[in-house]
Amino acid sequence: MIFKENHKINTKARIIFIFLCAFTFLMNSSSIFAQKKYVIVIDAGHGGKDPGNVGNGYKEKDIALKVALVVGRKLAKNKDIKVLYTRSKDVFIDLWKRGDVANQAKADLFISIHCDSHTTNAYGAGTFVLGLRGNKKNLEIAKRENAVILLEDNYRDKYKGFDPNSAESVIGLSLLQEDNLDKSLAIASLIRNNFAFKLKRNDRNVKQDNFQVLRETIMPSVLVELGFLTNKKEGRYLNSKKGQDQMGNAIIDAVLNYLGNLKLNTVTNIGVEAKEVKTIEYKIQIASGKNKIATKSYNFKGLKQVERIPVGNFYKYYYGNTTDYNDVTKSLKIAKSKGYSSAFIVAYKNGEKISIQKAIKMQ
Repeated sequence: MIFKENHKINTKARIIFIFLCAFTFLMNSSSIFAQKKYVIVIDAGHGGKDPGNVGNGYKEKDIALKVALVVGRKLAKNKDIKVLYTRSKDVFIDLWKRGDVANQAKADLFISIHCDSHTTNAYGAGTFVLGLRGNKKNLEIAKRENAVILLEDNYRDKYKGFDPNSAESVIGLSLLQEDNLDKSLAIASLIRNNFAFKLKRNDRNVKQDNFQVLRETIMPSVLVELGFLTNKKEGRYLNSKKGQDQMGNAIIDAVLNYLGNLKLNTVTNIGVEAKEVKTIEYKIQIASGKNKIATKSYNFKGLKQVERIPVGNFYKYYYGNTTDYNDVTKSLKIAKSKGYSSAFIVAYKNGEKISIQKAIKMQ
């Protein structure tokens, strides 16, 4: 009996000891690994002296603001998210200032919320990302934003290897811009799917266009058209609290899903040097578009082993997968000789896109 009591005491002691060890590890882990805080800028379209469209007497500026606040307030309850607004009340904000808010905050995502109008009885929700026509302006803004680095103290130490005036850095910005487009398409597709399949709104698909407000941002960004105020039924729905809550929650769910995918690959390591597997792959992007094309050589001017990767509603086509940079430069020459004059090299580390410059340094 005494043995059994002692055994119970020892067992309890071990359990308590294990619990304390686990608790101590969890407490210490917060100082080892810190989850990135994601900055999201919510932009309610129009405002103040600019009412936006006023189909059927409804004001776009009011509906956009109410939905923006639904989205922002709920997202802000997540400890990993910091929410900023371009406007949180009925005021007029210049388009360039909206992008500037996001750029200055180094935001991870920019969402601009609007309502549509049309001379017909059109209806349905749409999502838009920056079209190709806006890329040049967007790149110039990115270069201008990065040039501020030169004004910082000790910028040579803090940004070793980066020169905003160098050709390599401009190439790096171009690659970043492409990565931003991929992520913009990803969040736009998630929002579109929630509108179309969860709320059963008429599906207008993800589109690319040259919106000024998107051109002013240098991070993943999406413009959301909640629906048409010029359609009586849809305008009435969007002007209702139920409609605003449902559309807002669809956007929230998409953002959390998008961030969840990012978090799988984004943990900031503090004070601990983890061993990284540095598997670098190079390939040539030869084409991209909405059409799903069979990766047969006859579809790609004789190029063999073409790879097709879905990105939102788009597909990207790659050629010449290799771990050797010298080999990929040869593949680039072959692709261009076949007529793919705009083909370019991309690099991946463990499946995640990185700059060519960084890939070469790692090797």
